[in-house]
Amino acid sequence: MSVRVLIVDDSRFFRRRVNDMLAVDPSLEIVGEAADGQEAVEKALTLKPDVITMDIEMPVMDGIIATRRILAVHYIPILMFSSLTNEGAQATFDALDAGAVDYLPKRFEEFSSDMRAAGNKLCEKLHSVARVRQHPRFAKSLRNKNSVPSESSDRSAKLRPAKRSLHSANRTAVPPSTEEPKVRRGQISVVVIGTSTGGPVALQKILSSLPADFLPPLLLVQHMPESFTGPFAERLNNMSQITVKEAEDGDEIRSGLALLAPGGHQMEVKNERGKSFVHVYPAVQGQNYKPSVDITFTSVANIVQGKNLAIILTGMGADGCAGTQTMKKMGAQVWVQDEASSVVNGMPASVIDAGAADYVFSIDDIAKYLACLLYTSPSPRDC
Repeated sequence: MSVRVLIVDDSRFFRRRVNDMLAVDPSLEIVGEAADGQEAVEKALTLKPDVITMDIEMPVMDGIIATRRILAVHYIPILMFSSLTNEGAQATFDALDAGAVDYLPKRFEEFSSDMRAAGNKLCEKLHSVARVRQHPRFAKSLRNKNSVPSESSDRSAKLRPAKRSLHSANRTAVPPSTEEPKVRRGQISVVVIGTSTGGPVALQKILSSLPADFLPPLLLVQHMPESFTGPFAERLNNMSQITVKEAEDGDEIRSGLALLAPGGHQMEVKNERGKSFVHVYPAVQGQNYKPSVDITFTSVANIVQGKNLAIILTGMGADGCAGTQTMKKMGAQVWVQDEASSVVNGMPASVIDAGAADYVFSIDDIAKYLACLLYTSPSPRDC
């Protein structure tokens, strides 16, 4: 079955280029083009494509407003094209907040020097984004064209954990719990969070919920381009009561601080003279994920003493599965985001299927349990 695509960009040259790149995949059918946001809204609601590629900066109406207006009446997964600048990063985060599923650099050579490989990456990304249309999170909006998933609706409705399917090799694994986690103040040395597609919105929800006296330090690994992690760390810092910054080599791991792994680099944990700090270094050619959740998680398991907490959020693929298993073997507790609140369930499902998950929670519950259970103040919180 073909995936019907609407291409939105004010540049005729860029629309033609996208057309040429999608022509190599017969399962992708281009059903229309739009040259501005207003035309995109009109064609989206008449053609009802399976997925839309959306530019951000356009005349008449920009891509962010167009995304909001489309999703206000009909759920169609949207892939944004963004520039890899500070302004482009901020606009992309706004687009994700508006409901876009994922993004790619507008200059294809920035994510692949081989144009054929770039075309394959674009086709793969469109197939992945289109599959979100069948996701349980959006089932209600597809049944009712006037209903669209939003952060406010996520907060007002309790999202139930999705049923878990284990590969045959792991059918004897203990199923993860959905009850309140057995962890209390002072028990966790460090919290490490790994995520990919859908992660920016999920991390914003978690970090903005944490109290100023949140006790354990946090290490964050989000698959993101090099020029995006700095602005994203600033965005998280501005909406958080704790300090969030893009990690630099030698940064100390301490309470009240969340360190975000920089794009294009790897982040490991080192220990010297009783203090833990991060070692940040450029990723090498051939590494699929830059930064890699597995690399950071494995280093935490091997270096940080005491009980740690590993959290895997929404994301495509299986990065973090091996690192999570290593952390669990070293005594860490493992939480994963449930399918119902994930944009893409690949990363959480890989950890569940490996038998490494202790708990499965909605993103709302992950934020709530972190905020309520791991704090400095001795007085109980209203959770």
